[in-house]
This record gives sequence, C-alpha cells and structure tokens, in this order.
Amino acid sequence: MKARLVVLISGSGTNLAALLRDLPGSGIDAEVVAVGADGQAPGLQHANERGIPTCVVSPGEYESRESWGVALGDEVASYAPDWVVLSGFMKLLPPGFVDRFPGRILNTHPAYLPEFPGAHGVRDALAAGASETGASVIIIDDGVDTGDILARERVPIHPGDTPEVLHERIKVVERALLLDVLRTLIPSPTSTESTPSS
Repeated sequence: MKARLVVLISGSGTNLAALLRDLPGSGIDAEVVAVGADGQAPGLQHANERGIPTCVVSPGEYESRESWGVALGDEVASYAPDWVVLSGFMKLLPPGFVDRFPGRILNTHPAYLPEFPGAHGVRDALAAGASETGASVIIIDDGVDTGDILARERVPIHPGDTPEVLHERIKVVERALLLDVLRTLIPSPTSTESTPSS
C-alpha cells in the first residue's frame, strides 16, 4: 500500500505542483491523498485539478492558536496520513498538532539551516550579505525550524539577486531534496518483500 501524504500550503503551491507532477514517476511508493491550507490559498487549485481532496482550516475562525491546531489536526488525521508535508505553509504549528504526528511532519525551508530560520529566510540571507544560502528538509518540532535536519544543500547567491529570483532558484533544490528524503523514508515495494534464502 502506498504511503499516504497530506500536504499543507499557504500560498500559490508551486512546490506542491512540482510534487504532484514528479511523485508518480519518482519510484517513491507514496501518493498525496489530501491538501490542506490555512486560508483560501490559490495553490489548492493544483489539487482540485487532480481530484485530490482539499480542506481549509483558517486560524481566524478559532478562539486560540491551540483550538485551531486541534481542528487542523482533526482534519489532517481524517485522511490517515503516514507523513504530513509542509510545503510553503507559513503558520507555526501548535505543539498539540506536532505531538499528534510525532516525527512525521516534514518541512522544506529556503535556507541552509540552522542559518536563517523563520518566515523570511530568503530575505534575511540577502540582508546579511551572504554569498550563499541553501535549502533544507527537516522534521518539525515545537521550535521555529529547529527540528532534525534530514537533508540540506547549498545554493549560491548571485550579484543582483532579488528575493523573488533567489527564492525560485532555491525552490528547485527544495523540490529535489524533498523527493530524496521521501525516497529514504518510504520503503520501496520490493524492499518489503522477503527474499528467498540461497
């Protein structure tokens, strides 16, 4: 049975679109079974076009961050995910949500962690005058981009780079790293079969 991925987004979902495009031919025994968002994100359209269920759980509709986390957790859990993938999801998840899926929430981040954590990693790298930044995939914990680093790769910063130009170059690396990580985390169908003894 394929591993079940629930992807959470906040914006245009370009990395989600790449995952939906590349996952089927990747050899990874996984499928995206649902896409959630913290608002009416344009990126939900990528899932709608493929008939993948979507949900919106907006923090503004709840009394507290914690109650929003419970509602989001209930929605995500209803799809029985093996892994939750944050792909441009810009809200910090409450501890109650993280505890509900321990060690099973992946996040892509547009910096070479632990450098430049937080929501503005690309802008912060440029503001610091860095000559390079990167992309990372981590396991989410209760901190801000402080979880275990599963993969990371350097990305050079070119003279004249704007945040938008640099971010697009980082996204290419993020997408490849995410697939690499999923490939290591999810057993292939052949690896789970017992081999005859000689």
